Amino acid sequence: MIRVKIPATSANLGPGFDCLGLALQLHNTITLETDQPFQISVTGPYTDGIPADESNLVWKTMCHFWDLIKYPTPSVALTFDNHIPPARGLGSSSAAIVGGLVAANTLAGSRYSKFQLLQVANALEGHPDNVTPALYGGVTLSVPTEKGILPRILTQSPNFKAIVIIPDTLLNTSTARGILPPQVSRKDAVFNISHVGLLIEAFIREDYSLLKEGMRDVLHQDLRAVLIPGLLETLETALQAGAYGAALSGSGPTLLALIPESLKLEVSQSMVNMMGQYGIKAQTIVLDIDPHGTTSSIIS
Repeated sequence: MIRVKIPATSANLGPGFDCLGLALQLHNTITLETDQPFQISVTGPYTDGIPADESNLVWKTMCHFWDLIKYPTPSVALTFDNHIPPARGLGSSSAAIVGGLVAANTLAGSRYSKFQLLQVANALEGHPDNVTPALYGGVTLSVPTEKGILPRILTQSPNFKAIVIIPDTLLNTSTARGILPPQVSRKDAVFNISHVGLLIEAFIREDYSLLKEGMRDVLHQDLRAVLIPGLLETLETALQAGAYGAALSGSGPTLLALIPESLKLEVSQSMVNMMGQYGIKAQTIVLDIDPHGTTSSIIS
């Protein structure tokens, strides 16, 4: 039996569009039993809309990997225990892709390194800011190069917690991306580049006072605010309540605040109250940063 544990992720972190992300201590688990009739079981709090047949994204990813390495598709029984909410900006599709690749690679004798798996995951997902932290853990920077995505771990166990505010509405990534213009101004590009630099310094030096300014963005958050009522006001409320920094998680609708543990109640309540003023109910979860990324184990 093989068991794979995959963390949720939050991408962009404000200005780091498609390149910055972090892993969270909220996990999906894949259990794979060999020499069993093909079967997929889905458990956990998020099962609606997740197919239990060959169209399942985890299974399709596994088959893609086995085809890639010319490994015969085995007969297996799979159980997916899902705790990452789908279509909420917490990397559920990346978790499916990364988890499927790691499970398939483990069964095939770990033929691919983590770096090689990242390149396959990025090709399937289309952008690395979720798949890199899902694989490596911590806070990561994904750098596109001629040889593929170069992953850099900025910090594995930072001294802050993450609050995720999860609205009870869905937002597909395609919809959130479709609202963005194909080009940006030089002024906006320079703003985001400089703020990504500041954000990286904040993580490396552990100077979290820089996060408030570092997590500011002009490329996507303001534009996506029309899809998420109260977005900008809720982020500002988090900062006023003492958060180090706050941003839209991925493409949304979940919001992320990085906080000192002592302020978790004040910040979370202020954010939920503000979203409530816009008629949106939301769930709050306080999480540590996952330092390990996806892990696999073989259970005899």
